[in-house]
Amino acid sequence: MDVAMVGLGRMGANMARRLLRGGHRVVVYNRTYAKAEELAAEGAEPVRELAGVPAALATPRVVWLMLPYGDPTQAAIDELAPLLDPGDIIVDGGNSPFELDIARGAALAEHGIRYLDAGTSGGVWGLEAGYCLMVGGERSAYDHVEPLLRTLAPPGHGYDYMGGHGSGHFVKMVHNGIEYGMMQAYAEGFELLAASDWDLDLAAIADLWDHGSVVRSWLLELAADAFRKDPGLERIAGYVEDTGEGRWTVEQAIARSVPMPVIAASLFMRFRSRQEDSFAGKVLAALRNEFGGHAVKAEEEEEPPA
Repeated sequence: MDVAMVGLGRMGANMARRLLRGGHRVVVYNRTYAKAEELAAEGAEPVRELAGVPAALATPRVVWLMLPYGDPTQAAIDELAPLLDPGDIIVDGGNSPFELDIARGAALAEHGIRYLDAGTSGGVWGLEAGYCLMVGGERSAYDHVEPLLRTLAPPGHGYDYMGGHGSGHFVKMVHNGIEYGMMQAYAEGFELLAASDWDLDLAAIADLWDHGSVVRSWLLELAADAFRKDPGLERIAGYVEDTGEGRWTVEQAIARSVPMPVIAASLFMRFRSRQEDSFAGKVLAALRNEFGGHAVKAEEEEEPPA
């Protein structure tokens, strides 16, 4: 079936490729036209302007957005909506806050345009392994785009309908919050292994745990790959960003009075990773010194210029 993929970053471009391999007709647009041209060589049909996307599609049109959340996504919707007809479908496959989906769905419905929020997981491996898709919005729109979902997802139960507007991105938000907690637990466990009295092969342990262990997961496969490439992770700085969904998960836990200590702590540990020497750590060291006479480590002074 016809679909336009708007936004050809690491996820969007590979999703377009997977759809092409599945026999769909894919129109592609990216602000940097060269990325669209790359996909043209693989069978996609590029357009130079976002406003040209609707005219390139058969009706009912399906426009799938893979853009950064916030202004970029909203600007694309604002430009496309007046060019679409009743019954057409906009899919936001990015990581938008679910509250925005509820408002967008209602606003687009006033013009007869159907809207889906599609939480998308799979990262750079999705091209070959498939994408897990959590979709919210009008059921009729979901049913119409199901051939696309089936192609994008891995075989089996790789996509599903979550409910009304916002539900897809709400489920994806919680998914990412759980991911934060899992990654933090693995990070702490491997740090303790690295600090042990033995010269342990962390790649081998990650691979071992991924076979039959109750902690096996795709993340362990990725950990094994990372340790094989750089056993001591010496080429990687311990600075960890967050994309927003962990924060949104914790905010929703507070708003709904749901205890979430593990995910909250994993989010705060990401904040800690960005501090070279935290003031809180200094306070802790000073207090231990004051009440117990525990030794403190002095700041290293910078050498005077030669």
